[in-house]
Amino acid sequence: MKLIALQIKTTPNFQDNLTHLQELINSCENNSLILAPELALSGFAYDKMQEAADFSIKAIEEIKELSKNKTIALTFIKEENKKFFNTLHIFHNQQIIHSQSKVKLFPLGNELEHFSAGNIEDIKIIEINGLKIATLICFELRFPELWGKIKGADIILNPAMWGLKRKDHYETISKSLALVNQCFVIACNSADDDMAKGSAIINPFGIVRKDDKKEIIEDFFDLNEIKKVREYINIGLDR
Repeated sequence: MKLIALQIKTTPNFQDNLTHLQELINSCENNSLILAPELALSGFAYDKMQEAADFSIKAIEEIKELSKNKTIALTFIKEENKKFFNTLHIFHNQQIIHSQSKVKLFPLGNELEHFSAGNIEDIKIIEINGLKIATLICFELRFPELWGKIKGADIILNPAMWGLKRKDHYETISKSLALVNQCFVIACNSADDDMAKGSAIINPFGIVRKDDKKEIIEDFFDLNEIKKVREYINIGLDR
């Protein structure tokens, strides 16, 4: 199985973003686990939140169709009870198998003024084909108490729109998460001009595969790498 981060730009045109995302997903191998950057289809469209939420309804149905032989994860602007949420969906076998909305909203990005926080209980490990998978959305990487909720995951996803000025923070924290949790991390950041890029597939030994010039960052998943590090550097994580 391949782990894939789609390091792409988000334009003001929602449909163009969706079309490009679909093309990239179609180019990926079957049975891949594919992650897109945070709000890849709309960006933080504060001036057209309702339009973005309406577009998400259409986009979700189209992404479902692409998940027949692939697992796909990305976040959308969603509306519920007249509130807007930054919501991750994981698609598998043409179904949404997991959802969670961003709990830790980034105050410097004015997220608190436009989004409602999700339910912290939705941050948890899920199983897909026997693999334990969990997600932290962008800013949530910075909170140690959230690391505890996903302790023991085999693969941790992080869709992000992480600013260029804090590039070193993003890359350092992502690598630390893989080392501390002895797992694979898919760090998937936006390629917008003011974003840090730094998307990577990081293995349990902290080996980083990344390339800021590419749209598709990929590496193979090997469960034996997790078993090996957890056996020889035993910190109490089972596999």
